[in-house]
Parts: sequence; structure tokens; C-alpha cells
Amino acid sequence: MRFVDRTAAGKRLAEELERMDLGDPVVLGLPRGGIPVAYEVARALGAPLDVIAVRKLGVPYQPELGFGAIGEDGVRIMNDDVLRVARVGPRERAEIEQDAREALELRLRRYRGDRPPVGLKDRTAVIVDDGIATGSTAFAACRVARARGAARVVLAVPLAPADALAWLRQEADAVVCLYSPEYFGSVGQWYVDFAQTGDDEVAALLSRGAMPEESTARTGRGTGSGTGAGAGTGSGTGTTGGTWPEPGPEVAGRLAGDPEVMVGAGPTALPGSLVVPDGAPGIVAFAHGSGSSRHSPRNQAVASALNRAGFGTLLFDLLTPDEELDRTNVFDIGLLAERLTLAVLWLRRERALPIGCFGASTGAAAALMSAAEPHTDIAAVVSRGGRPDLAAGRLAEVRAPTLLIVGGADTEVLRLNRQAAGRLRCEHQVAVVPGATHLFEEHGALEAVAHLATEWFTQHMTPHGAAAMSGPGRTR
Repeated sequence: MRFVDRTAAGKRLAEELERMDLGDPVVLGLPRGGIPVAYEVARALGAPLDVIAVRKLGVPYQPELGFGAIGEDGVRIMNDDVLRVARVGPRERAEIEQDAREALELRLRRYRGDRPPVGLKDRTAVIVDDGIATGSTAFAACRVARARGAARVVLAVPLAPADALAWLRQEADAVVCLYSPEYFGSVGQWYVDFAQTGDDEVAALLSRGAMPEESTARTGRGTGSGTGAGAGTGSGTGTTGGTWPEPGPEVAGRLAGDPEVMVGAGPTALPGSLVVPDGAPGIVAFAHGSGSSRHSPRNQAVASALNRAGFGTLLFDLLTPDEELDRTNVFDIGLLAERLTLAVLWLRRERALPIGCFGASTGAAAALMSAAEPHTDIAAVVSRGGRPDLAAGRLAEVRAPTLLIVGGADTEVLRLNRQAAGRLRCEHQVAVVPGATHLFEEHGALEAVAHLATEWFTQHMTPHGAAAMSGPGRTR
């Protein structure tokens, strides 16, 4: 099953929710992609629409590894295990939380304007997203809704992996999921149109949905039990009848085949998602940061942009689930670089195409160390908010053209990147995205990353781009 777009997914999800007795519901969309889905649900239920936003609290210098999350009304959730292992002290924790709360409030003001939040006390909170990968944000959102007084919390999504659903059922009173494929990959792979939702669109939909229109729900709503497929059984089949429009020829060609693969990293097999459009000039292998995985929404967004530009992409987990339990492995750059190197060699055996690497946070250090190996022959490297300083001993050996993308407001990491650039002997650039913080969550920031990465890989991995390049290495 693939959904045409978020609007179509929202209408299909609304059909399932209409069968449930939801009492007095408030529909809460997770920004940004969940809002168009939630809008259709709220319209069908005749319920008010609001946004529910949570903000992850990241470990200093490794912000993709979260030690907690915050929400509105002073709600805070902490992971004591991560705090202990990462040695985040009370003062650091307070500073990070303060910064995160200011960013959260700014986002909510941008989306709601002057409207107050819809009250949840003694009502049913229906939390909606466009899909779930790991489930951490949805889990935090459920806790935030309950802390704000919701009598019942229902989580509703078009698709999610079975393991995430099992975990989320421990927190939500009910979980509604239309489709749970056996091999999940990324959320975007199950949509024909998965274009990014902009802040302006979010604000407009919330404004229209704040005062519900006359209910368009079908008569008889509220008589169902909310069990069966609506509870997210993970059977891998559709839950209701009807057919979906097939994608057009161009999109169908790009999505043909099962993208799920097992990457051979020496004796270890790692799950991944390999998408190679017809005529791709090369493939970009992604190395995620600490606390992340192949499901990283930021890496998936960049990968989608590269796919649209014709490039193949490989997103895979650098560690096995058992290895992730030992937190020292998450920060073992040598181990991560070895896994990436073995994956690149496996990919080259599978597809005889030029290979580039895109690394985020600690994954950027792994990508640079892998590019320093003489036998990998990596064509180009792009780092997003990376820690190239963690590969300081190998930077002079990197031969692949390297682009270091850093947020202008990520001052400490920007300083580390500029210092690392001084050690590179290959062609390189430092590209600064003005106003962006480490996770590039600001409006247009991630789009800028995707554009810069696509341009860099095009210059260094396509015949046309290579012919246009000349001159010695440069930096800016």
C-alpha cells in the first residue's frame, strides 16, 4: 500500500477513527507533516484542530542523542540512563532545556498566532502524524497530552513499523494504524507525493481547523470498538476496502522493487534501504549520528531530494540492536567508520556506480575516516552538522572532495568545522546556513542542506559536473 499524499492518508485515517467512540475529541497534529493529515481527520470528526509540539533535549555536542523531551505547560520527560551515561550535569541540563523551551514557544507562536491552545482537560486527545519511524516523538507527544489533562489519548497514523507500535501501545490508550509493512524503510517511501510541509501551510491549516466546520462525519459514528486493524495489528495489509490511484510512470519507475536490503558489513548484516532510480549517476551512502538510525527524518529528507535529482541512496543502521545497548559503541568512531567502509565495499559489489557519503554528527567523522582509506575510493563527502574533529588524525589523508555544512547559530560546532577544514588537503568548502542550529529545524534550513548536498554530489559524481570542475582545492 502506498498513499497518494498526506491529504489522502488523512481521509483514509478519518474513516477508521469515525468507527470509534471518541467522546469529545480534540485532534492534535505533530508538525510539520502531521498537520495536513490531522486537518482531514478533524474535518471528518467535526473536532477542533490544534498542534502538539515536543522538543527533544540533546546531549551537548551530540544533540541527536536525546536525554529527554519537553512540551507545553512545563511538561518535561527525562531519560535517567542517558543522563548518567552522557554525564550531563544539572547546569548543562537547565541551559539546554531553557534553549529548547524558547525554540518550542517560538514554533508554537508561529503556528498558532494569537490563538490560545485548545483545552484538553477531560477530553480525548487524538494525536496524528503522517507516519512513525522510531516512535520517540509520538511517545513524548502522548505524555504531553496526558500531562495537559487529556482523559484519553489515541494515537492515529497512516503507517508505522510493528516494533514501534508495540512500544507506543504502552503509552497511548489506543493506537490506530492503517498499514504496518514487514519491511518498513522510511515514512516517505510509502507516499507517492511526500513533499515537505512548509510553516505557512501548517499555520493556514491550523487557522482553518481551529473552529471546526459542521461535522462531515457519517451518521452512526461512535458505535465501533476501535479494535482489529484500527489498533495497528501489523499484518501488512490494508484495513478497509477501496483502491488507491497508481503513481504515474516516472514515480513508479523510481519506486519499483523492494528498497529493503541487508547490508553486508563483513560478518555483520545490517538492515538498510537502497533506492536507485533508473540511470542514477551514483549512490550516496548515509552515516547517521549518535542516537539516530536509518530512520532519521533529516537524513530521509536529504535522501528524498537526492532521489528526485536522480541519485541513488543507501540509508542503513551502523550498529545492530544488541550493539546499540552498549552506549560506548554509539561513540566509537573507529567502529562506525569500519562499518561504513565495509558497507561502501558491499555497495560497490552490488552496483558498479560511483559512491559518495553523507554523514551527520558523529556519522560525519565516520564518513571522513572511511574516505581516508585508500581502497574505498569515495567520490565525494558531505557533512551535516558534523564532528570532523573526531576524525582529526585522518583528515589530511582524505582525498574525496568534502563539503562541511554547518548552521550559523551552531557556533561551537561551526568553530570545530572551521578548525578541521584547516587540516584537510583535499578540495573542500565550509557552507554556513544562516540562523540554523545544530539540527537545522528552522524554516528552510533543511531544504538548504538538501540543496547544497545535491549540488555538491552533482558537481563531483556526474560527468557534466566533473567536466565543469577545475582548479585547486578551496575553502570559504
